[in-house]
Amino acid sequence: MQRDGAVPGTVPNAFRIMDNQTRPEPGNTDRSEKRFNYILAFSGSCIVVLLAAILVTLFITALPSIKEFGLFFFAGKVWDATTETFGALPFLVGTLLSSFLALIISIPFSLAISVFLGEYFKEGAVSTFLRSSVEVLAGIPSVIYGLWGLFLLMPAVRLIEMKIGVAPHGVGILTSSLILAIMIIPFSASIGREVITLVPGDLKEAAYSLGATRFEVIRSIVIPYARSGIIAGILLALGRAIGETMAVTMLIGNSNFLPTSIFSPANTMASVIANEFAEATGITAASLIYVALVLFFVTMVVNIVGTYVIQKLSIESSKEVS
Repeated sequence: MQRDGAVPGTVPNAFRIMDNQTRPEPGNTDRSEKRFNYILAFSGSCIVVLLAAILVTLFITALPSIKEFGLFFFAGKVWDATTETFGALPFLVGTLLSSFLALIISIPFSLAISVFLGEYFKEGAVSTFLRSSVEVLAGIPSVIYGLWGLFLLMPAVRLIEMKIGVAPHGVGILTSSLILAIMIIPFSASIGREVITLVPGDLKEAAYSLGATRFEVIRSIVIPYARSGIIAGILLALGRAIGETMAVTMLIGNSNFLPTSIFSPANTMASVIANEFAEATGITAASLIYVALVLFFVTMVVNIVGTYVIQKLSIESSKEVS
């Protein structure tokens, strides 16, 4: 319907006025864009500066120990403050052994929880209750996990050690790995559930239309499509396990000797710092900070390798699904 006096194909003056009032001027848009870009650049630069500041501070503080022990610090097996002989190999082995053992234990459970909540119970009371439980597990302080492990896991592990004929310490790498596995399951399970729910429904419906069962769809469609996200969650859990301090300190046995088995008491890099830094002075404090510097580099290497693996897996999974 056309108003009287209006020329066909033209815009009424009232609409032109409203459009000119709501449209921002080009100069204001450019200034806002520049301010926004400056804020983003400043925020990114702060992260880089913070990372560099941590690295430089650790390096300068650990410099006396670096000059004294050099690269032998990584191969030394003795940590003795009385003779001022320090080697980080027992703590490096304890950290990697307990973290990767915890990761191996946690992967089946986290993957099962991810698939269960992402495919079978996406909505409803059961799904809400389980999601809330996983979030609560992620928020429990590590000291509570450590106390629970002392009262439940340590006697159970000691009973197993007595049954198989090893020294019944109760504490050690296995006990700390079990508590670490419980602590990191919520992280990998939450991320895994999120990426599984993002799998396009068209892909799954196409597989169902070809006669695939639910298990076949999960194995051939869901897991390959969400594999990079699942691996990202697992690597996030690994970073959490490597840096964990309190629960591990309470359950690993705090031994400065090189572990000979998963039942041996040991120390991680984080736990030895927590145990000894309060009373450390001189070369001992510098050596502990050297351990912190090693822990910093181990975490950084794990993140770099994880990023590369995720990129490779995301490319391969896209090819498999297509």
